[in-house]
Amino acid sequence: MVLIRSVPLKADTILIYVRHIVSFLVGIGFIYIGVDHFLDPNWFKPIVPNIIGFPMFWVLLSGLCEVILGFLLILPKSRRLAALGLVLLLIVLYSANLNMWINNIALDGIYLSHTWHTVRAVIQILLIFIALWLGEFIPFTRGKKR
Repeated sequence: MVLIRSVPLKADTILIYVRHIVSFLVGIGFIYIGVDHFLDPNWFKPIVPNIIGFPMFWVLLSGLCEVILGFLLILPKSRRLAALGLVLLLIVLYSANLNMWINNIALDGIYLSHTWHTVRAVIQILLIFIALWLGEFIPFTRGKKR
């Protein structure tokens, strides 16, 4: 019979587990949406800003970046690099969301209200901060004892 001793976890240890779980969930989310860029690229094409042209290329490239960065985010050894890549990708890709908002572009015949566009902008900002936190660009613990 094996007895398992209950050991209280330190706050830093709990944060490490939380970071791994959040990295996995966010990584899976990016992989999922990235794969969707390949399964239904025509859905994403309308929001690519006309000024950059070649919407199919940008949809597929952004999907590939999302898949790769999603996988890299899950792996602890590549998490910091992936987090930085995701921050940059989220900033660049917001141009598509902004294009959709400014030009009132419908997806599947659905126009989003200003409220929903605002919610999307807030989510984008939150994802940037989450990526910065996951990559430890934002302090990960409450402070180190000296």
